[in-house]
Amino acid sequence: MRIGIDLGGTKIEALALDAAGGETWRKRVATPRGDYRATVAAVAALVREAGEGNVGIGIPGALSRVTGLVKNANSTWLIGKPLKQDLEAAIGREVRLANDANCFALSEAMDGAGRGDRVVFGVILGTGVGGGIVVNGRVLEGPNAIAGEWGHNPLPLPHGADLPLPKCYCGREGCIETYLSGPGLARDHAAATGQTLTPEEIVAGGNEETLARYEERLARALAGVINVLDPDVVVLGGGMSNIERLYTGVPRLWGEYVFSDDVATRLVKHLHGDSSGVRGAAWLWGGPGDR
Repeated sequence: MRIGIDLGGTKIEALALDAAGGETWRKRVATPRGDYRATVAAVAALVREAGEGNVGIGIPGALSRVTGLVKNANSTWLIGKPLKQDLEAAIGREVRLANDANCFALSEAMDGAGRGDRVVFGVILGTGVGGGIVVNGRVLEGPNAIAGEWGHNPLPLPHGADLPLPKCYCGREGCIETYLSGPGLARDHAAATGQTLTPEEIVAGGNEETLARYEERLARALAGVINVLDPDVVVLGGGMSNIERLYTGVPRLWGEYVFSDDVATRLVKHLHGDSSGVRGAAWLWGGPGDR
């Protein structure tokens, strides 16, 4: 059996797959935000409940190739921690860790919305903003373990309502994540209207001006990816991917910024819901992601 864990900023999801890839068990719990030890304990408890099997874990960051410690995590209480070693000690077995966006992209490339496409760029628009690249069924990580880390590039061509550049937890200003994450949408709406609403309330309320700004910023940001990577498909995941207007509105807008007379890249919604990350994590052992 393969066990996948998606360690997110607000939830931890666990899933078990049998030898044929069928789901046998699933559970979600709230993430103990800000508490590293409680986070390790929560993951270990889920694994024990899932039973025996190989464990793959998607994390909102990456392991440093130099120190082995977590880096680049928007769940900042994980940064600088020996997460792999601590989890293995708590669980009592080897674990494989990968960036959560890479897990998401792998799942959608293998049997999801990007199935059959050669180059897939998977995007997580949630508590943070991440990206993963899969080419011919293989995740690209790169020598610095940052391939696809799209959310910490600057938003292209900031102007007007984009200014002043918002500060990011990473120490920079104007990162794509500060605009396109769920908290970024809420911040932008509050700045423009004085209303403090959740992203869900903003979407449900049909706040046209706020959603139009979000849509146009996403178009600018994804155009930069297309200009560099030229993927067959961009698959959106995370809570913000449930804004249905994005799938028609963004492709209408990104052509202005893509260096081509036509844009064949498709923008699609995830097939496996916000559980794609946990499915990809499970495949880190003995499945397509292990090839």
